[in-house]
Amino acid sequence: MNIFKGLGCAAPDILLPREGIDLKKWAVIACDQYTSEPEYWADCEKEVGSAPSALNLVLPEVYLGTDKETDKLDSIAKTAGKYLDDGILTSIGTGFILVDRATELHPSRKGLMAAIDLEGYSFEPGNKNICRATEGTVLSRIPPRVRIRANSPLELPHIMILIDDPHGLTIEKAFDMAETEGLKPLYDTDLMLGSGHITGTFIPDGSAIAESIVNGLTALKAANSDGLLFLVGDGNHSLASAKAHWENVREGLSENEKKDHPARFALAEIVNIHDKGLDFEPIHRVIFNISGEEFLSKAKEFFKDSGMELNGDKAGKQSFTVVCEGNSDVTVSLSNPPHTLAVGSVQMMIDALGLECDYIHGEDSVRNLATTGNTGILVPAISKDTFFGTVEKEGVFPRKTFSMGEAFEKRFYFEARKIRK
Repeated sequence: MNIFKGLGCAAPDILLPREGIDLKKWAVIACDQYTSEPEYWADCEKEVGSAPSALNLVLPEVYLGTDKETDKLDSIAKTAGKYLDDGILTSIGTGFILVDRATELHPSRKGLMAAIDLEGYSFEPGNKNICRATEGTVLSRIPPRVRIRANSPLELPHIMILIDDPHGLTIEKAFDMAETEGLKPLYDTDLMLGSGHITGTFIPDGSAIAESIVNGLTALKAANSDGLLFLVGDGNHSLASAKAHWENVREGLSENEKKDHPARFALAEIVNIHDKGLDFEPIHRVIFNISGEEFLSKAKEFFKDSGMELNGDKAGKQSFTVVCEGNSDVTVSLSNPPHTLAVGSVQMMIDALGLECDYIHGEDSVRNLATTGNTGILVPAISKDTFFGTVEKEGVFPRKTFSMGEAFEKRFYFEARKIRK
């Protein structure tokens, strides 16, 4: 591993399935997807069968709280050891991987596999670390993932880290250089269950492309006086679990051992927030057991000092849409909002009044649920241009603010890394 001082990251030693492994069966989607759809994971198991697969190394969260959770936790470490002993996972050396993901919605989403230094990451709101969370962390979601990490010699990541690189100095430039040099992908495969296609091109540490990547990250960090370089886009709880595990391991190490212990780092895919293949979808709200009229009455009281108007001029104001029974819409505008984002102002009201709420993807779903006795809240999408600035100002986004793409576009487990010496 080559650690880049001051950048909060490293070029890791990466493991990939050996030649001859069916990569379509090997790669599986992030464990926190399809949590209410056990049939998806049943289809996944059927697709994999008895073949070597990352499915055998992760715990899909659909199984949390079930008998299957215990079985999976017991088997993950044993399977990881077997995959290493049998040579199913082999080292490709130290470096980066340039990842290109295609789906039916986007022909390309470019990423960079690297290791994040957990000493430089924090999920505490308001921290000034080089790598920060974008949303509040639910501590109850961490222990199962820490148990996996503590028992297994391997990590497989579904973490996606964002950089703010509007001019494409880092990832896009590396892809251009790889194309100029005629580099061929190390892996190239379809993904299971209609999730598109993925390629990965290895960039050895010390190569001209690797040096360009480090130079790009250095320039991005230097341009931000706040010290921020990385934001967690997806997989915050996995990164938080890696951090918790590292803090446990760190207690028994000497100062010298702490510097480069493999558990100090977490493998992740870095993506430019400005990549055209990366969509930010708003997560809307449905409020149960309250009519639109009642909700608006409570909103008038809650936002009494926020310059609230109904169906007024939205220019220069923060606004959101209240979907009442019969799908009639009321626009709420705030001239002096309590939060930088509309979704933040809405969430403050929900939390303060203890309203029964669910978080919904897609406007159609919100309208279907806004029936008699329920009220829908449609919030605007977050701008990529102000995303990093909002975290710098607010600390973290309100929970369930945004989603990066559709479920099937989420990162698949593919690469692995040893986390024990």
